[in-house]
Amino acid sequence: MVTFGLVTATTAVVVLVIALVIFGPGKLPQLGKSLGKSITEFKAATTEKETEKEDKEEASKEDDA
Repeated sequence: MVTFGLVTATTAVVVLVIALVIFGPGKLPQLGKSLGKSITEFKAATTEKETEKEDKEEASKEDDA
């Protein structure tokens, strides 16, 4: 059986059932879309920070030369 970290198939099903009970089936697509958008924005922000850091390092190397 393959597990992805702490999320097993049983855990995923339990979480999905709880989400259905709390939010209802009509609200879940909106929640999924919001979650996906948040993850995308987070990845973009972290990539942007890494790029800025690399640019600063390159600029300091050029200044030293």
